[in-house]
Amino acid sequence: MGARLNAFANPIAGKALKHFMAVGKVIDDSPLPTATQELVKLRASQINGCGFCTDMHSKDAAAAGETAVRLNLVAAWREATVFTDAERAALELTEEGTRIADAAGGVPDEVWANAAKHYDEDQLIALVTLIALINSYNRLNVVLTTPAGDYQPGQFG
Repeated sequence: MGARLNAFANPIAGKALKHFMAVGKVIDDSPLPTATQELVKLRASQINGCGFCTDMHSKDAAAAGETAVRLNLVAAWREATVFTDAERAALELTEEGTRIADAAGGVPDEVWANAAKHYDEDQLIALVTLIALINSYNRLNVVLTTPAGDYQPGQFG
């Protein structure tokens, strides 16, 4: 299966993606732990069925030293013992923020309060912005049917 449109070759998409990448750089430079960032990107991508982003973020996380056990258990994080309480709070917020249309009233207060126990204000805004950003990337790639499997770690950085 091929992409419906090559976003990397389209000038309008290129202008838009430049801004997405700038937001990503702000998050990369934030105090939100890098491992948490990769787990969040991977989990949202799994939920959204974005093969391209699932491929990318699992490979980038592995290249950055993430273990295969943790990567393999992201989809089942609630039952896994390999994540910290802070990572679990971030994954829970990611799921609620990604499935926002499924919850009447949005993200539950207790999910937010749990995340706020583990992350300061700067980390929380980085986390929320990351959830919004990866969901945007997922939607672009799913709509465009961007193929998965050929990504090389660091390919876009």
